Amino acid sequence: MKDHTPWPSETAARYRAWGYWRGQTFGALLTSVTEAHAGRTAVVGEHERWTFAGLDERAHRIAAGLIEAGIRSGERVVVQLPNIPEFLSVVFGLWRAGVLPVFALPAHRHSELRHFASQSEASAIITVEEHGGHGYAGVARAVARDVESVRAVFAVGTEEFTQLASAAPRELPDPDPAGVAFLQLSGGSTGLPKLIPRTHDDYLYSVRESARICALRPESVYLAALPVAHNFPLSSPGVLGAVHAGAATVLAPRPDADTAFRLIEAERVTISGVVPPLAAAWVQAAARTTHDLSSVDVLLVGGAKCGRELAERIGPALGCRLQQVFGMAEGLVCYTRLDDPAELVLGTQGRPISPDDEVRVVNPDDPRAGSSDEVSPGEVGALLTRGPYTIRGYYRADDHNATAFTPDGFYRTGDLVRRRQSGHLEVVGRAKEQINRGGEKVAAEEVENHLMAHAGVLDAAVVAVPDEYLGERTCAYVVPVEGAAPTAAQLRRFVRERGVAAFKVPDLVQVVEQFPATGVGKTSKRELRAALTALAKER
Repeated sequence: MKDHTPWPSETAARYRAWGYWRGQTFGALLTSVTEAHAGRTAVVGEHERWTFAGLDERAHRIAAGLIEAGIRSGERVVVQLPNIPEFLSVVFGLWRAGVLPVFALPAHRHSELRHFASQSEASAIITVEEHGGHGYAGVARAVARDVESVRAVFAVGTEEFTQLASAAPRELPDPDPAGVAFLQLSGGSTGLPKLIPRTHDDYLYSVRESARICALRPESVYLAALPVAHNFPLSSPGVLGAVHAGAATVLAPRPDADTAFRLIEAERVTISGVVPPLAAAWVQAAARTTHDLSSVDVLLVGGAKCGRELAERIGPALGCRLQQVFGMAEGLVCYTRLDDPAELVLGTQGRPISPDDEVRVVNPDDPRAGSSDEVSPGEVGALLTRGPYTIRGYYRADDHNATAFTPDGFYRTGDLVRRRQSGHLEVVGRAKEQINRGGEKVAAEEVENHLMAHAGVLDAAVVAVPDEYLGERTCAYVVPVEGAAPTAAQLRRFVRERGVAAFKVPDLVQVVEQFPATGVGKTSKRELRAALTALAKER
Protein backbone atom coordinates (compact mmCIF):
# COMPACT_ATOMS: atom_id res chain seq x y z
CA MET A 1 0.00 0.00 0.00
CA LYS A 2 1.18 3.50 -0.85
CA ASP A 3 1.86 5.97 1.95
CA HIS A 4 1.46 8.88 -0.43
CA THR A 5 0.04 9.26 -3.94
CA PRO A 6 2.19 11.93 -5.60
CA TRP A 7 1.00 14.47 -8.13
CA PRO A 8 1.97 13.58 -11.72
CA SER A 9 5.51 14.83 -12.37
CA GLU A 10 4.47 17.33 -15.05
CA THR A 11 1.75 18.72 -12.76
CA ALA A 12 4.18 19.06 -9.85
CA ALA A 13 6.68 20.84 -12.12
CA ARG A 14 3.98 23.29 -13.17
CA TYR A 15 3.02 24.04 -9.54
CA ARG A 16 6.66 24.75 -8.75
CA ALA A 17 7.18 26.89 -11.84
CA TRP A 18 4.12 28.98 -10.97
CA GLY A 19 5.36 29.55 -7.42
CA TYR A 20 2.71 27.56 -5.57
CA TRP A 21 5.29 25.14 -4.20
CA ARG A 22 8.35 26.99 -2.96
CA GLY A 23 10.48 24.19 -1.53
CA GLN A 24 10.06 25.45 2.04
CA THR A 25 9.51 23.21 5.07
CA PHE A 26 7.61 24.10 8.23
CA GLY A 27 10.87 24.24 10.16
CA ALA A 28 12.35 26.65 7.63
CA LEU A 29 9.17 28.75 7.86
CA LEU A 30 9.57 29.17 11.62
CA THR A 31 13.26 30.02 11.19
CA SER A 32 12.52 32.77 8.67
CA VAL A 33 9.66 34.22 10.71
CA THR A 34 11.81 34.22 13.85
CA GLU A 35 14.59 36.07 12.01
CA ALA A 36 12.09 38.80 11.09
CA HIS A 37 9.99 38.91 14.27
CA ALA A 38 12.09 37.35 17.07
CA GLY A 39 10.76 39.58 19.86
CA ARG A 40 7.12 39.65 18.81
CA THR A 41 4.55 37.55 20.68
CA ALA A 42 3.97 34.24 18.91
CA VAL A 43 1.62 32.39 21.24
CA VAL A 44 -0.40 33.20 24.36
CA GLY A 45 -1.63 30.46 26.68
CA GLU A 46 -3.57 30.58 29.94
CA HIS A 47 -0.50 31.11 32.06
CA GLU A 48 2.34 32.04 29.70
CA ARG A 49 3.26 33.81 26.50
CA TRP A 50 6.13 33.04 24.15
CA THR A 51 7.91 35.19 21.60
CA PHE A 52 8.82 33.75 18.22
CA ALA A 53 12.39 33.39 19.51
CA GLY A 54 11.09 31.41 22.48
CA LEU A 55 8.91 29.19 20.29
CA ASP A 56 11.80 28.61 17.89
CA GLU A 57 14.17 27.58 20.69
CA ARG A 58 11.61 25.22 22.24
CA ALA A 59 10.98 23.58 18.87
CA HIS A 60 14.73 23.10 18.37
CA ARG A 61 15.04 21.46 21.80
CA ILE A 62 12.11 19.12 21.22
CA ALA A 63 13.52 18.11 17.83
CA ALA A 64 16.81 17.22 19.48
CA GLY A 65 15.02 15.43 22.31
CA LEU A 66 13.09 13.28 19.86
CA ILE A 67 16.30 12.17 18.18
CA GLU A 68 17.88 11.40 21.57
CA ALA A 69 14.75 9.39 22.50
CA GLY A 70 15.26 7.18 19.44
CA ILE A 71 12.48 8.64 17.28
CA ARG A 72 13.78 8.60 13.72
CA SER A 73 13.11 10.83 10.75
CA GLY A 74 10.17 9.52 8.73
CA GLU A 75 8.45 7.90 11.71
CA ARG A 76 4.97 8.89 12.83
CA VAL A 77 3.97 10.28 16.23
CA VAL A 78 0.35 10.72 17.34
CA VAL A 79 -0.18 14.19 18.81
CA GLN A 80 -3.20 14.66 21.07
CA LEU A 81 -2.90 18.02 22.77
CA PRO A 82 -5.45 20.64 23.83
CA ASN A 83 -5.05 24.34 23.11
CA ILE A 84 -1.82 24.90 24.98
CA PRO A 85 1.42 26.56 23.74
CA GLU A 86 3.17 23.18 23.69
CA PHE A 87 1.03 22.22 20.71
CA LEU A 88 3.10 24.56 18.56
CA SER A 89 6.49 23.72 20.05
CA VAL A 90 5.76 20.00 19.68
CA VAL A 91 4.59 20.05 16.08
CA PHE A 92 7.37 22.36 14.93
CA GLY A 93 9.84 20.18 16.85
CA LEU A 94 8.51 17.09 15.07
CA TRP A 95 8.79 18.83 11.70
CA ARG A 96 12.35 19.93 12.49
CA ALA A 97 13.23 16.30 13.26
CA GLY A 98 11.57 15.07 10.06
CA VAL A 99 8.97 13.18 12.11
CA LEU A 100 5.32 13.17 10.98
CA PRO A 101 2.65 14.33 13.44
CA VAL A 102 -0.62 12.39 13.31
CA PHE A 103 -3.20 14.89 14.53
CA ALA A 104 -5.72 13.42 16.97
CA LEU A 105 -8.38 15.65 18.49
CA PRO A 106 -8.87 16.17 22.24
CA ALA A 107 -12.35 14.60 21.90
CA HIS A 108 -10.95 11.29 20.66
CA ARG A 109 -10.80 8.38 23.06
CA HIS A 110 -9.20 4.93 23.23
CA SER A 111 -10.96 3.45 20.20
CA GLU A 112 -9.94 6.24 17.84
CA LEU A 113 -6.46 6.71 19.29
CA ARG A 114 -5.69 3.01 18.93
CA HIS A 115 -6.86 3.14 15.30
CA PHE A 116 -4.66 6.14 14.46
CA ALA A 117 -1.61 4.62 16.14
CA SER A 118 -2.13 1.25 14.49
CA GLN A 119 -2.87 2.54 11.00
CA SER A 120 0.09 4.93 11.00
CA GLU A 121 2.40 2.48 12.85
CA ALA A 122 3.20 5.35 15.20
CA SER A 123 6.36 5.10 17.26
CA ALA A 124 5.16 7.41 20.05
CA ILE A 125 2.23 9.43 21.41
CA ILE A 126 2.57 12.98 22.72
CA THR A 127 -0.28 14.16 24.93
CA VAL A 128 -1.04 15.71 28.33
CA GLU A 129 -1.34 13.97 31.68
CA GLU A 130 -4.85 15.28 32.31
CA HIS A 131 -7.09 17.96 30.86
CA GLY A 132 -10.71 18.87 31.42
CA GLY A 133 -11.22 15.93 33.75
CA HIS A 134 -9.97 13.34 31.25
CA GLY A 135 -6.83 11.28 31.85
CA TYR A 136 -5.20 11.50 28.41
CA ALA A 137 -1.89 9.96 29.39
CA GLY A 138 -3.59 6.91 30.89
CA VAL A 139 -5.43 6.26 27.64
CA ALA A 140 -2.25 6.81 25.63
CA ARG A 141 -0.36 4.30 27.78
CA ALA A 142 -3.17 1.78 27.30
CA VAL A 143 -2.91 2.29 23.53
CA ALA A 144 0.85 1.81 23.74
CA ARG A 145 0.25 -1.59 25.35
CA ASP A 146 -2.16 -2.49 22.54
CA VAL A 147 -0.15 -1.24 19.57
CA GLU A 148 3.25 -2.85 19.12
CA SER A 149 4.83 0.01 17.18
CA VAL A 150 4.31 2.57 20.00
CA ARG A 151 7.54 2.67 21.98
CA ALA A 152 7.00 5.78 24.10
CA VAL A 153 4.42 8.13 25.57
CA PHE A 154 5.38 11.72 26.38
CA ALA A 155 2.85 13.67 28.45
CA VAL A 156 3.25 17.42 28.96
CA GLY A 157 3.95 18.06 32.62
CA THR A 158 5.72 14.75 33.25
CA GLU A 159 9.43 14.06 33.66
CA GLU A 160 9.53 12.26 30.30
CA PHE A 161 8.29 15.34 28.45
CA THR A 162 10.46 17.73 30.44
CA GLN A 163 13.51 15.68 29.46
CA LEU A 164 12.37 15.65 25.83
CA ALA A 165 11.92 19.42 25.82
CA SER A 166 15.23 20.15 27.59
CA ALA A 167 17.63 18.61 25.08
CA ALA A 168 20.47 20.76 23.76
CA PRO A 169 19.58 22.10 20.31
CA ARG A 170 21.47 20.56 17.40
CA GLU A 171 21.68 21.08 13.66
CA LEU A 172 19.38 18.68 11.86
CA PRO A 173 18.94 18.15 8.12
CA ASP A 174 15.88 19.79 6.58
CA PRO A 175 13.39 17.17 5.35
CA ASP A 176 12.25 16.99 1.74
CA PRO A 177 9.63 19.74 1.22
CA ALA A 178 7.90 17.52 -1.33
CA GLY A 179 7.62 14.75 1.24
CA VAL A 180 4.74 14.09 3.62
CA ALA A 181 4.84 16.52 6.56
CA PHE A 182 1.96 15.17 8.65
CA LEU A 183 -1.19 13.08 8.67
CA GLN A 184 -4.60 14.62 9.27
CA LEU A 185 -7.89 12.85 9.80
CA SER A 186 -10.68 12.62 7.27
CA GLY A 187 -14.27 13.25 8.26
CA GLY A 188 -14.85 9.61 7.34
CA SER A 189 -18.06 8.63 5.57
CA THR A 190 -17.65 4.99 6.55
CA GLY A 191 -15.96 3.46 9.58
CA LEU A 192 -13.10 5.18 11.35
CA PRO A 193 -11.35 8.19 9.77
CA LYS A 194 -8.81 7.75 6.98
CA LEU A 195 -5.40 9.38 7.28
CA ILE A 196 -4.64 12.30 4.97
CA PRO A 197 -1.01 12.81 3.92
CA ARG A 198 -0.12 16.50 3.48
CA THR A 199 3.26 17.68 2.20
CA HIS A 200 5.22 20.76 3.28
CA ASP A 201 4.88 22.19 -0.23
CA ASP A 202 1.15 21.77 -0.68
CA TYR A 203 0.02 22.72 2.82
CA LEU A 204 2.23 25.77 3.09
CA TYR A 205 0.76 27.08 -0.16
CA SER A 206 -2.71 26.80 1.38
CA VAL A 207 -1.48 28.51 4.57
CA ARG A 208 0.18 31.40 2.71
CA GLU A 209 -2.86 32.05 0.51
CA SER A 210 -5.24 31.80 3.46
CA ALA A 211 -3.20 34.37 5.39
CA ARG A 212 -3.22 36.69 2.37
CA ILE A 213 -6.95 36.35 1.68
CA CYS A 214 -7.75 36.94 5.35
CA ALA A 215 -5.42 39.97 5.43
CA LEU A 216 -3.24 38.70 8.28
CA ARG A 217 -0.28 40.93 9.15
CA PRO A 218 2.19 41.06 12.05
CA GLU A 219 -0.18 43.28 14.03
CA SER A 220 -3.02 40.75 13.78
CA VAL A 221 -4.05 38.67 16.79
CA TYR A 222 -5.69 35.32 16.00
CA LEU A 223 -7.90 33.67 18.61
CA ALA A 224 -7.87 29.87 18.34
CA ALA A 225 -11.23 29.07 19.91
CA LEU A 226 -11.64 25.62 18.32
CA PRO A 227 -9.27 22.67 18.97
CA VAL A 228 -6.17 23.60 16.96
CA ALA A 229 -5.62 20.11 15.53
CA HIS A 230 -8.73 20.65 13.37
CA ASN A 231 -7.83 21.69 9.83
CA PHE A 232 -9.92 24.88 10.11
CA PRO A 233 -8.19 26.48 13.15
CA LEU A 234 -4.86 25.01 12.07
CA SER A 235 -4.64 26.60 8.63
CA SER A 236 -7.72 28.63 7.59
CA PRO A 237 -5.90 30.89 8.28
CA GLY A 238 -5.46 29.40 11.73
CA VAL A 239 -2.43 29.20 13.95
CA LEU A 240 -0.13 28.38 11.03
CA GLY A 241 -1.41 31.37 9.07
CA ALA A 242 -0.65 33.53 12.10
CA VAL A 243 2.89 32.10 12.32
CA HIS A 244 3.42 32.76 8.61
CA ALA A 245 2.32 36.40 9.06
CA GLY A 246 4.40 36.93 12.21
CA ALA A 247 1.16 37.47 14.12
CA ALA A 248 0.19 36.39 17.63
CA THR A 249 -1.98 33.36 18.38
CA VAL A 250 -4.14 33.34 21.51
CA LEU A 251 -5.13 29.83 22.57
CA ALA A 252 -8.55 29.60 24.19
CA PRO A 253 -8.81 26.68 26.64
CA ARG A 254 -12.56 26.57 25.97
CA PRO A 255 -14.64 28.02 23.12
CA ASP A 256 -17.54 29.41 25.17
CA ALA A 257 -18.41 33.08 24.85
CA ASP A 258 -17.35 34.02 28.39
CA THR A 259 -13.85 32.60 27.86
CA ALA A 260 -13.50 33.91 24.30
CA PHE A 261 -14.79 37.40 25.08
CA ARG A 262 -12.46 37.72 28.07
CA LEU A 263 -9.48 36.87 25.84
CA ILE A 264 -10.67 39.14 23.02
CA GLU A 265 -10.68 42.09 25.40
CA ALA A 266 -7.43 41.22 27.17
CA GLU A 267 -5.37 40.47 24.04
CA ARG A 268 -7.12 42.79 21.55
CA VAL A 269 -7.97 39.90 19.25
CA THR A 270 -8.59 40.94 15.63
CA ILE A 271 -9.65 37.67 13.98
CA SER A 272 -11.04 34.27 14.93
CA GLY A 273 -12.74 31.27 13.36
CA VAL A 274 -15.74 29.33 14.67
CA VAL A 275 -18.33 26.77 13.59
CA PRO A 276 -21.95 27.94 13.13
CA PRO A 277 -23.29 26.70 16.51
CA LEU A 278 -20.52 28.56 18.30
CA ALA A 279 -21.12 31.66 16.19
CA ALA A 280 -24.78 31.53 17.21
CA ALA A 281 -23.82 31.27 20.88
CA TRP A 282 -21.42 34.21 20.57
CA VAL A 283 -24.07 36.30 18.82
CA GLN A 284 -26.53 35.62 21.62
CA ALA A 285 -23.97 36.33 24.36
CA ALA A 286 -22.77 39.55 22.71
CA ALA A 287 -26.06 41.25 23.59
CA ARG A 288 -25.35 41.00 27.32
CA THR A 289 -21.55 40.98 27.56
CA THR A 290 -19.63 43.72 29.33
CA HIS A 291 -16.39 42.82 27.55
CA ASP A 292 -14.95 45.13 24.91
CA LEU A 293 -15.11 43.30 21.54
CA SER A 294 -14.25 46.33 19.41
CA SER A 295 -10.86 44.96 18.33
CA VAL A 296 -12.43 42.13 16.33
CA ASP A 297 -12.32 42.87 12.62
CA VAL A 298 -13.14 39.48 11.04
CA LEU A 299 -14.96 36.38 12.18
CA LEU A 300 -14.57 33.35 9.95
CA VAL A 301 -17.41 30.82 10.08
CA GLY A 302 -16.92 27.36 8.64
CA GLY A 303 -16.80 23.65 9.42
CA ALA A 304 -20.50 23.42 8.50
CA LYS A 305 -22.79 25.59 6.42
CA CYS A 306 -23.67 28.93 7.98
CA GLY A 307 -27.34 29.58 7.33
CA ARG A 308 -28.40 32.93 5.91
CA GLU A 309 -30.32 33.96 9.03
CA LEU A 310 -27.29 33.47 11.27
CA ALA A 311 -24.95 35.05 8.72
CA GLU A 312 -27.02 38.23 8.73
CA ARG A 313 -26.84 38.51 12.53
CA ILE A 314 -23.09 38.08 13.00
CA GLY A 315 -21.87 41.49 11.79
CA PRO A 316 -24.40 43.62 13.67
CA ALA A 317 -24.08 41.59 16.89
CA LEU A 318 -20.29 41.37 17.06
CA GLY A 319 -19.36 44.56 15.24
CA CYS A 320 -17.13 42.75 12.76
CA ARG A 321 -16.99 41.49 9.19
CA LEU A 322 -18.14 37.97 8.38
CA GLN A 323 -15.97 35.77 6.22
CA GLN A 324 -17.37 32.39 5.27
CA VAL A 325 -14.99 29.49 4.73
CA PHE A 326 -15.64 26.05 3.28
CA GLY A 327 -12.89 23.48 3.11
CA MET A 328 -11.70 20.01 3.85
CA ALA A 329 -8.62 18.40 5.32
CA GLU A 330 -8.07 16.68 1.96
CA GLY A 331 -7.36 20.04 0.34
CA LEU A 332 -9.77 22.48 -1.29
CA VAL A 333 -10.48 25.65 0.72
CA CYS A 334 -12.94 28.38 -0.32
CA TYR A 335 -13.39 31.82 1.23
CA THR A 336 -15.71 34.72 0.67
CA ARG A 337 -13.42 37.68 0.09
CA LEU A 338 -13.33 40.70 2.34
CA ASP A 339 -14.38 42.92 -0.57
CA ASP A 340 -17.16 40.62 -1.81
CA PRO A 341 -20.66 42.14 -2.03
CA ALA A 342 -22.98 41.30 0.86
CA GLU A 343 -25.04 38.89 -1.22
CA LEU A 344 -22.03 36.61 -1.77
CA VAL A 345 -20.82 36.88 1.83
CA LEU A 346 -24.23 36.04 3.26
CA GLY A 347 -25.38 33.53 0.68
CA THR A 348 -22.33 31.48 -0.34
CA GLN A 349 -19.44 29.64 1.24
CA GLY A 350 -16.80 31.33 -0.90
CA ARG A 351 -14.64 30.55 -3.91
CA PRO A 352 -11.41 28.55 -4.11
CA ILE A 353 -8.17 30.13 -2.98
CA SER A 354 -6.15 29.15 -6.05
CA PRO A 355 -6.64 30.03 -9.72
CA ASP A 356 -5.58 26.44 -10.37
CA ASP A 357 -8.13 24.80 -8.09
CA GLU A 358 -10.08 22.76 -10.61
CA VAL A 359 -13.73 22.36 -9.60
CA ARG A 360 -16.30 20.13 -11.26
CA VAL A 361 -19.97 19.91 -10.26
CA VAL A 362 -21.31 16.61 -11.59
CA ASN A 363 -24.43 14.43 -11.62
CA PRO A 364 -25.10 13.64 -7.93
CA ASP A 365 -27.12 10.51 -8.73
CA ASP A 366 -24.27 8.76 -10.55
CA PRO A 367 -21.56 7.59 -8.11
CA ARG A 368 -19.24 7.02 -11.08
CA ALA A 369 -19.71 10.49 -12.56
CA GLY A 370 -16.34 11.89 -13.57
CA SER A 371 -14.86 15.28 -14.29
CA SER A 372 -16.48 15.47 -17.74
CA ASP A 373 -20.04 14.83 -16.47
CA GLU A 374 -20.87 18.34 -15.27
CA VAL A 375 -24.38 19.54 -14.54
CA SER A 376 -25.72 22.75 -16.06
CA PRO A 377 -24.60 26.03 -14.45
CA GLY A 378 -26.60 26.81 -11.32
CA GLU A 379 -27.76 23.23 -10.81
CA VAL A 380 -26.97 21.25 -7.67
CA GLY A 381 -24.35 18.56 -8.14
CA ALA A 382 -21.62 16.56 -6.45
CA LEU A 383 -18.36 18.44 -5.96
CA LEU A 384 -15.13 17.06 -7.45
CA THR A 385 -11.83 18.89 -7.17
CA ARG A 386 -8.10 18.69 -7.79
CA GLY A 387 -5.37 21.28 -7.46
CA PRO A 388 -2.03 22.29 -5.95
CA TYR A 389 -3.01 21.45 -2.37
CA THR A 390 -5.63 18.69 -2.76
CA ILE A 391 -4.36 15.18 -2.12
CA ARG A 392 -4.34 12.48 -4.77
CA GLY A 393 -4.90 9.62 -2.32
CA TYR A 394 -5.34 8.68 1.34
CA TYR A 395 -2.56 7.10 3.39
CA ARG A 396 -2.33 3.34 2.88
CA ALA A 397 -5.87 3.08 1.52
CA ASP A 398 -5.56 1.80 -2.04
CA ASP A 399 -9.01 0.20 -2.17
CA HIS A 400 -10.75 3.30 -0.84
CA ASN A 401 -8.73 5.55 -3.15
CA ALA A 402 -10.11 3.69 -6.17
CA THR A 403 -13.58 5.08 -5.41
CA ALA A 404 -12.69 8.32 -3.60
CA PHE A 405 -10.79 9.66 -6.63
CA THR A 406 -11.56 9.69 -10.32
CA PRO A 407 -9.11 8.06 -12.75
CA ASP A 408 -7.85 11.55 -13.70
CA GLY A 409 -7.15 12.52 -10.08
CA PHE A 410 -10.22 14.48 -8.99
CA TYR A 411 -11.22 14.02 -5.35
CA ARG A 412 -14.86 13.13 -4.77
CA THR A 413 -15.58 15.40 -1.82
CA GLY A 414 -19.05 14.04 -1.03
CA ASP A 415 -20.45 17.58 -0.88
CA LEU A 416 -23.47 18.76 -2.84
CA VAL A 417 -23.01 22.31 -4.12
CA ARG A 418 -24.36 24.91 -6.50
CA ARG A 419 -21.79 27.02 -8.37
CA ARG A 420 -22.51 30.65 -9.17
CA GLN A 421 -21.24 32.62 -12.17
CA SER A 422 -18.65 34.26 -9.91
CA GLY A 423 -17.17 30.85 -9.01
CA HIS A 424 -18.57 31.03 -5.48
CA LEU A 425 -19.99 27.78 -4.14
CA GLU A 426 -23.17 27.39 -2.17
CA VAL A 427 -23.08 24.22 -0.09
CA VAL A 428 -26.40 22.40 -0.24
CA GLY A 429 -25.71 19.15 1.63
CA ARG A 430 -23.81 15.89 1.63
CA ALA A 431 -23.87 13.03 -0.84
CA LYS A 432 -21.88 10.74 1.44
CA GLU A 433 -23.49 8.97 4.38
CA GLN A 434 -21.97 11.30 6.90
CA ILE A 435 -23.51 13.54 9.53
CA ASN A 436 -22.17 17.03 10.17
CA ARG A 437 -22.90 17.61 13.85
CA GLY A 438 -21.91 21.20 14.53
CA GLY A 439 -18.76 20.85 12.44
CA GLU A 440 -17.82 17.43 13.82
CA LYS A 441 -18.16 14.73 11.15
CA VAL A 442 -19.85 11.51 12.29
CA ALA A 443 -19.65 8.38 10.12
CA ALA A 444 -23.01 6.62 10.45
CA GLU A 445 -21.45 3.23 9.80
CA GLU A 446 -18.94 3.55 12.64
CA VAL A 447 -21.67 4.31 15.19
CA GLU A 448 -23.87 1.53 13.79
CA ASN A 449 -21.02 -0.94 14.28
CA HIS A 450 -20.68 0.09 17.91
CA LEU A 451 -24.42 -0.28 18.49
CA MET A 452 -24.53 -3.71 16.88
CA ALA A 453 -21.80 -4.89 19.24
CA HIS A 454 -24.46 -4.81 21.98
CA ALA A 455 -25.83 -8.27 22.68
CA GLY A 456 -29.38 -6.95 22.59
CA VAL A 457 -29.15 -5.27 19.17
CA LEU A 458 -30.02 -7.07 15.94
CA ASP A 459 -29.57 -4.14 13.55
CA ALA A 460 -29.00 -0.39 13.67
CA ALA A 461 -29.19 2.59 11.34
CA VAL A 462 -27.91 6.04 12.27
CA VAL A 463 -29.34 9.04 10.44
CA ALA A 464 -29.14 12.81 10.57
CA VAL A 465 -32.03 14.87 11.89
CA PRO A 466 -32.17 18.65 11.43
CA ASP A 467 -31.23 20.74 14.45
CA GLU A 468 -31.49 24.52 14.72
CA TYR A 469 -28.35 24.79 16.86
CA LEU A 470 -26.02 22.06 15.54
CA GLY A 471 -27.29 21.89 11.98
CA GLU A 472 -27.69 18.13 12.31
CA ARG A 473 -28.01 15.71 15.23
CA THR A 474 -27.67 11.94 15.20
CA CYS A 475 -30.61 9.62 15.63
CA ALA A 476 -30.02 5.88 16.00
CA TYR A 477 -32.81 3.49 15.06
CA VAL A 478 -32.26 0.09 16.66
CA VAL A 479 -33.97 -3.25 16.04
CA PRO A 480 -33.53 -5.41 19.18
CA VAL A 481 -33.08 -9.16 19.34
CA GLU A 482 -36.03 -11.12 20.66
CA GLY A 483 -36.63 -10.64 24.36
CA ALA A 484 -36.10 -7.58 26.52
CA ALA A 485 -35.01 -4.63 24.42
CA PRO A 486 -32.23 -2.37 25.76
CA THR A 487 -33.33 1.14 26.63
CA ALA A 488 -32.12 4.25 24.86
CA ALA A 489 -30.11 5.26 27.94
CA GLN A 490 -28.45 1.83 28.10
CA LEU A 491 -27.47 1.99 24.44
CA ARG A 492 -26.04 5.49 24.69
CA ARG A 493 -24.04 4.46 27.75
CA PHE A 494 -22.84 1.33 25.93
CA VAL A 495 -21.52 3.36 22.99
CA ARG A 496 -19.86 5.86 25.31
CA GLU A 497 -18.15 3.10 27.30
CA ARG A 498 -16.65 1.65 24.12
CA GLY A 499 -14.20 4.53 24.22
CA VAL A 500 -15.40 6.79 21.42
CA ALA A 501 -15.49 10.56 21.15
CA ALA A 502 -18.49 12.05 22.93
CA PHE A 503 -19.80 13.68 19.74
CA LYS A 504 -20.31 10.20 18.25
CA VAL A 505 -22.70 9.02 20.97
CA PRO A 506 -26.20 9.17 19.41
CA ASP A 507 -28.21 12.20 20.46
CA LEU A 508 -31.43 10.25 20.07
CA VAL A 509 -32.13 6.51 20.16
CA GLN A 510 -35.36 4.97 18.88
CA VAL A 511 -35.94 1.25 19.50
CA VAL A 512 -38.25 -0.13 16.77
CA GLU A 513 -39.58 -3.58 15.92
CA GLN A 514 -38.36 -3.38 12.35
CA PHE A 515 -37.04 -0.88 9.86
CA PRO A 516 -39.58 0.76 7.57
CA ALA A 517 -39.80 -0.81 4.12
CA THR A 518 -38.62 1.33 1.22
CA GLY A 519 -40.84 2.05 -1.75
CA VAL A 520 -39.30 -0.66 -3.89
CA GLY A 521 -38.81 -3.16 -1.10
CA LYS A 522 -35.02 -2.90 -1.03
CA THR A 523 -33.03 -3.04 2.18
CA SER A 524 -29.83 -1.21 1.25
CA LYS A 525 -28.38 0.95 4.01
CA ARG A 526 -28.63 4.05 1.82
CA GLU A 527 -32.36 3.59 1.21
CA LEU A 528 -33.02 2.63 4.83
CA ARG A 529 -31.33 5.82 5.97
CA ALA A 530 -33.38 7.87 3.52
CA ALA A 531 -36.62 6.33 4.82
CA LEU A 532 -35.58 6.75 8.44
CA THR A 533 -34.49 10.34 7.89
CA ALA A 534 -37.94 11.10 6.50
CA LEU A 535 -39.51 9.40 9.51
CA ALA A 536 -37.31 11.37 11.91
CA LYS A 537 -38.33 14.66 10.27
CA GLU A 538 -42.00 13.76 10.62
CA ARG A 539 -41.50 13.25 14.35
